[in-house]
Amino acid sequence: MKRYEKLLRAVSRYMIFFGMVAFVITCCMMLFVSTLAATMEIELTGDNLSEAAKLTFLNVLLLSLIYSVFDFIRRKITVDRPVRQITAAAERMIAGDFSVRIPHVGRFGSDESFSEIIDCFNRMAEELSGVETLRSDFIANVSHEMKTPLAIIQNYGRLLSNPTLCEEERLEYAAAVTEGSRRLSDLMTNILKLNRLENQQIYPQAKEYDLGEQLCECLLAYENVWERGKIEIETDIAEDVKIKTDEELLALVWNNLLSNAFKFTEPGGKVKISVRGGDYYAVVKVSDTGCGMTPEVGAHIFEKFYQGDTSHATAGNGLGLALVKRIMDITGGELSVSSAPGVGTTFTVQLKNIVENRS
Repeated sequence: MKRYEKLLRAVSRYMIFFGMVAFVITCCMMLFVSTLAATMEIELTGDNLSEAAKLTFLNVLLLSLIYSVFDFIRRKITVDRPVRQITAAAERMIAGDFSVRIPHVGRFGSDESFSEIIDCFNRMAEELSGVETLRSDFIANVSHEMKTPLAIIQNYGRLLSNPTLCEEERLEYAAAVTEGSRRLSDLMTNILKLNRLENQQIYPQAKEYDLGEQLCECLLAYENVWERGKIEIETDIAEDVKIKTDEELLALVWNNLLSNAFKFTEPGGKVKISVRGGDYYAVVKVSDTGCGMTPEVGAHIFEKFYQGDTSHATAGNGLGLALVKRIMDITGGELSVSSAPGVGTTFTVQLKNIVENRS
């Protein structure tokens, strides 16, 4: 049925083309013959005109047929083949195969528009392939991160059902269940926050506030952590450094950086926080004397779920620094890291929305 429809369309195109060409050429030929006869003073009779018209018609028929055949071949090569390739590739993408790429058509006799369409299609396929890979990795990582706290809750919940447990063991197991629930809740919260940030569902609400005071408040929230780990705290916070940005989003940045610093600093180590204000930028540095990391690890730490030091993997879910990086992108800040194994790590945040000191 489709083949018959294609043949019918081809015949229709030919008849339209033939009719137009025959009419134009016949009129031109008759005008030419009349002019030639008048110039050469030849008398045109009905038979002469009839013979000339027939001959012109047959010539037009033959020439239009030859041209239609060549045009049919040309369309098959330069139009139908690229269309079939694009259609086949699109069907494969619909089926979920994002690895498909369309080869470029030859330059000879081809339409440049198809080359542009193919380039756009290949770029789209490449982007979709990357998104699909990220989606698969994200699902795999979330599943992996959820297994540990769920296993903790399940195992200790089973132990709690033992009627022979003493009060001390029951409290210990209940604390483990609570900790597993907290980790699961933190994971879900961070995933939701990161998703909203990446989909631009959170819009920064800029307001003026004191950066040093905010950092001190965030630092005091970890007082139990540094006291329990006997970690030395060193601060170098300049006074009256005011910025105009989203206070809640920046609090997420400081909490994640401080949490990382305390997590990787061994007992007896040191964490340092410094704040400096300039004419155009405010610079915050969070340093620790922890295990540090290699440049290879440092190149990936802002990726979702990436954890360079697996010995500390149970203390986090690999989303904190991804959140920090996304917040910096949204608020227009800059984030950098310098680190060396066995020496420690320093995160530097540069904020350009500083407010001039009016005093």
